[in-house]
Amino acid sequence: MTHLRFPLGLLLVTGVLLAATKQSLPQPHVVITVKDGVRTIETNAIPNHATGQFPGPGNPNAISAQKLTFRMPVAPKANDKPVKAQGPTTWGIALNGVPFDPNTAEYWNRDRSNGWNEDLMGAANKLGADQSNAHVQPEGTYHYHARPNLLIDALGGDTGRQLLVGYAADGFPVYTANGHKDPKDPKSPIVALKSSYRLKSGERPGGTAGPGGKYDGKYTADWEYVAGKGDLDEANGRFEVTAEYPKGTYAYHMTDTFPYIPRMFKGTPDASFRKGGPAPGSGGQGGQGGRRRGGPPGGGAGGPPQ
Repeated sequence: MTHLRFPLGLLLVTGVLLAATKQSLPQPHVVITVKDGVRTIETNAIPNHATGQFPGPGNPNAISAQKLTFRMPVAPKANDKPVKAQGPTTWGIALNGVPFDPNTAEYWNRDRSNGWNEDLMGAANKLGADQSNAHVQPEGTYHYHARPNLLIDALGGDTGRQLLVGYAADGFPVYTANGHKDPKDPKSPIVALKSSYRLKSGERPGGTAGPGGKYDGKYTADWEYVAGKGDLDEANGRFEVTAEYPKGTYAYHMTDTFPYIPRMFKGTPDASFRKGGPAPGSGGQGGQGGRRRGGPPGGGAGGPPQ
């Protein structure tokens, strides 16, 4: 795998595949180009590393090659306040072309409107996730829900360094948890940055209002943001200087605790990240084009794991 410094350059991965666990997958293909202020990522979403067995316990879906195109600004602008993704939206994309898609389609009582969304990392069986905290959507898209361990290994690991692993839908870079202790000083020590979320205390509402039971992380609503509790803001990011952005940028971090992969956007997500979004050539935020899928956008409330 050839890895070039970003935001400039071209990344091409094709015909490179590590042995998958107990299955044979199509060869991965991802092309990242930068032109006229827009970064375009074309991918078949096949990982360049081993995966778990799919279908398998907790996830009935088989991995299949997709035909996806994502676009985002090279120089994104931060908004005053972060916002949650609206509608079914892929949060971001890894350098190997595998989507970051932290939310699931599992809801208490199979009702998407009740707000009790089951979290993969808090679920008892992790909904069939493999060693890279990934599983498969109903139409076959392999995607990460948390730290993509084998991708990080393929990129040389992040021990003692800041590691770029992808981009969010708004164009801001995504790093693992590591960052400089002083975000403005690239010579300061590397530390594992902490999320500012904590589990709520007490019991969830019961009856018709909620699933009841102790707040334990099974649902995303079990967590609450406490400003200043950790190193990162509500979107799990901060403004900092990095090797790829020596003049500074807003950057997201993937943490070992909730939200794992961020669930909010500091900038404006491009329309190409909407599942079932505009087709190529139809236009949209960040330039022409959009996202193409080989099937439906993925399980509804209570449907197969997403």
